[in-house]
Amino acid sequence: MKWLSVLPQQCLLLIPCLLMALEAVPIDIDKTKVKGEGHAEGEKVENPDTGLYYDEYLRQVIDVLETDKHFREKLQTADIEEIKSGKLSRELDLVSHHVRTRLDELKRQEVARLRMLIKAKMDSVQDTGIDHQALLKQFEHLNHQNPDTFEPKDLDMLIKAATSDLENYDKTRHEEFKKYEMMKEHERREYLKTLDEEKRKREESKFEEMKKKHGDHPKVHHPGSKDQLKEVWEEADGLDPNEFDPKTFFKLHDVNNDGFLDEQELEALFTKELEKVYDPKNEEDDMVEMEEERLRMREHVMNEVDINKDRLVTLDEFLRATEKKEFLEPDSWETLDQQQLFTEDELKEFENHISQQEDELRKKAEELQKQKEELQRQHDQLQAQKQELQQVVKQMEQKKLQQGNPPSGPGGELKFQPPGEHKVGDTPKHPVGGDQPLPPGHVQEPAVRTDQVHP
Repeated sequence: MKWLSVLPQQCLLLIPCLLMALEAVPIDIDKTKVKGEGHAEGEKVENPDTGLYYDEYLRQVIDVLETDKHFREKLQTADIEEIKSGKLSRELDLVSHHVRTRLDELKRQEVARLRMLIKAKMDSVQDTGIDHQALLKQFEHLNHQNPDTFEPKDLDMLIKAATSDLENYDKTRHEEFKKYEMMKEHERREYLKTLDEEKRKREESKFEEMKKKHGDHPKVHHPGSKDQLKEVWEEADGLDPNEFDPKTFFKLHDVNNDGFLDEQELEALFTKELEKVYDPKNEEDDMVEMEEERLRMREHVMNEVDINKDRLVTLDEFLRATEKKEFLEPDSWETLDQQQLFTEDELKEFENHISQQEDELRKKAEELQKQKEELQRQHDQLQAQKQELQQVVKQMEQKKLQQGNPPSGPGGELKFQPPGEHKVGDTPKHPVGGDQPLPPGHVQEPAVRTDQVHP
């Protein structure tokens, strides 16, 4: 059953084809000609991380829904439009009570996780009075107004949010790569400004030499062409290039045996071509550029082969592509080193943006430094006041000692009593004839009898 399909190197799931269910097309293969061993039947293939911040929640919801027999049956006849329109989400009302209970639990856990993340984020900026419900509105993959139960609306929101996020993912990656390249050039130029003329010329010469060395590589076959696939057939699969068969090739590279070539399986086909251009051991080869090249190849093949634009290649779509003229006589493929990735105007705008950010950071650093200095000043002032107070107390104690008064305790009480001085109420009381010992040198006076009275 095909719920999710793996996206590029960065591990994405294909939500536009979320929940699709199709059986793999049986193809007879001479296993004696194939190198290595395929996946065992029923073996679970782990899907990489989608890159979405709600990836774990998405996976868990899918796993739970797959356990419901009714829902699985509906998936077998559902098309992409039914899934994206929300029609399939309404089938959630018919799933078993156990499934709904588990989905409720997953949603409560996700809401709690989001609230914790929001609080941590707001605490980091020392904000107070957080309205969690208002902040949760930025999360569009669930209905935060009902945090306790998983409803059809939640499934619909999850599918639409993931679909939108993943559709924009490639575009975002291209933009990030462009910024990466402009930053490299910016830093190179800034470094050259710090050198004298002679060193600058040497660095420029070295740069051009490395650029030329990187561009000196074998011919790269057009992605998805017969020549490119035959090279994989021969070198990766170990089969006779004269016996190339598209149906067999499709089955061999449908790694999880689900009847589709998803985007990750397609990208694996371009490894041989990329190795012609990029080597991690070479100083002149940038591995970030290699991944961008892989992404470009995958996008090109998808545009050419994926007829229904569901971001999955079926056997029928694959075979149709092998009948096109472009498959047999493709145009030459231009690698990244043969293209202009940005203009001087774009670089200048990028540098201006960097300059503005640096100014903002500098101002913030200055403000923080001023705050630090003010706090230090207040600390020093408090320390001075403390020392002054301690000095006054010490002087007062010395003055009391000079006047013959014992030093006082914290509450003003005497720390000790001089001989012969007692506080009121502290005089010991001993009954006459008592058995308490007398002080040394004290003579007890005779007791006066009341029955002997003399005039």
